[in-house]
Order: sequence, then structure tokens, then C-alpha cells
Amino acid sequence: MAQAKMMTPSDIVERNILLTKEIMRYLLDNPQVFSSLPDKFELVVLPEDEPEMRLYNLDLLDKYGSEGKPIVFARVKVEGENITIQDRPSLYAPISI
Repeated sequence: MAQAKMMTPSDIVERNILLTKEIMRYLLDNPQVFSSLPDKFELVVLPEDEPEMRLYNLDLLDKYGSEGKPIVFARVKVEGENITIQDRPSLYAPISI
């Protein structure tokens, strides 16, 4: 049975950059989405099909925080190694009460 390759931190950073690019492309193609998002937000990418990367990103958020900025979580499904987002990202902005 084949084992999944462990991602190094540099692999995760590279994939984060590529995923962020795809999410930004989606936002620029759909500018109406910005009206639902807070100003000057911190984006946290949560790939649904890459649990190691998702946990790494949540650990970064826990360790460094959002520097007082609102957080927007982007859940995405990634199509293989080529970093193509399968569907539009699901964006969540928690509200403070």
C-alpha cells in the first residue's frame, strides 16, 4: 500500500501561496463578494482535502494570531498537484459578539 508523502513546511508555504493566488483570482473575478467581507482581513486557507496543510495553517493562526484583523476562513477543494480550485471557495467571516 502506498503511503502519503509528508509535506515539509516549505511545501506547505508554496502551496499556500498558490492557493491564495487562486482565491484572490476568484475574488477579483467576483468583486461583489468583497461587500460581504470585513475590511483589511486576515485570510486563512483551509484546504478540505489536505488535512496536514489545514492543521498547519490553523496552528499558524493560533501561534501568531491575526494581529487584530478580522479573520476570513477560505475552505477550498484542491484538484491535485496543480493547485486548481475545483469549486468556488467557501468564505467564512466569524462575527464577534
